Amino acid sequence: MFTIGDFARYGRVSARMLRHYDALGLLRPARTDPFSGYRYYEAAQLARLNRIIALKDLGFSLQQVGAILTEEVSVPELRGMLRLRRAELEAALTAAGARLAQVEARLRTIESEGRMSADDVVVKPTGTVLLAELTGIAAGYGPEDIGPVIQPLYTELCRQLETAGVTPAGPGLAYYEDAPTAGSGSERPAGSSEGSAGGGSGSTAAPGNEAIVVHAGMVITREALDKAGLTVDGSSTPADGSALTAGGGAVTAGADGPGFAVVTLPGLDCAATVVHRGPMSRILPTAQNLAHWIDANGYRSAGYARELYLECPPDQEEWVTELQEPVTRA
Repeated sequence: MFTIGDFARYGRVSARMLRHYDALGLLRPARTDPFSGYRYYEAAQLARLNRIIALKDLGFSLQQVGAILTEEVSVPELRGMLRLRRAELEAALTAAGARLAQVEARLRTIESEGRMSADDVVVKPTGTVLLAELTGIAAGYGPEDIGPVIQPLYTELCRQLETAGVTPAGPGLAYYEDAPTAGSGSERPAGSSEGSAGGGSGSTAAPGNEAIVVHAGMVITREALDKAGLTVDGSSTPADGSALTAGGGAVTAGADGPGFAVVTLPGLDCAATVVHRGPMSRILPTAQNLAHWIDANGYRSAGYARELYLECPPDQEEWVTELQEPVTRA
């Protein structure tokens, strides 16, 4: 047997904690000296101590720990419980990390107010591009809403392009629009995920509806489609050539053809552009500085900014993205 001090040392806990567990009935000593009151423990009791510590560290109260141990949970059941709890904690940690990133972005925005040089912004037209795209719906336009939607879209789009044998001819380009109102009659665009909807052909979102259609695209060429033996059903270019109807043409190649859409995205006649360096979770300071520049230089915004992903290495700190906000003279 071990004294309480030795047992505490082997269990990596304090003697005070063992006395507390004894008082709660969670871990009774194997023997208590009737004269001195000294507690003695057996090595086999380390298994119960390990369970108590693991459950407590995963957020269970000591009362809950006692109930779990009273039910004599088996090792496989305990392992399942711990894995479930670990998944919950990991999800909470991820959410907390995302909130922290947004707080940092807000602080950066406050710290950088008024620091953007006029030389940082370039007003220019952008060219028309052919895109392979997938679309999804985000709850709002904030980075915390866009990120969880656009990242899986790009992962899936790259997988589909590789499977189809289509090699991108340029960087990724994302663009956004208000989600159509319910009952607007708009069909879900080709290449969208379940529950997604395209805008443009339907009415714009009703007041209070902040949902955003996210278009995740990769620049491709007709030659790349032809080389892969793919055809496009339907016209992907608007009849008037002035604005894109979301969705475009669905790509077909037999029953197992890819599910992405091909669209011709018209260029912007006049775009205020600025380069953002770093992860998109910290886009807010750059976007708001661009807004200040637009307002101060006699322009007004004419829609959501497009995002041209110029460099996207594994380390997001090294990402380089050009924001392209359509503008008109105020």
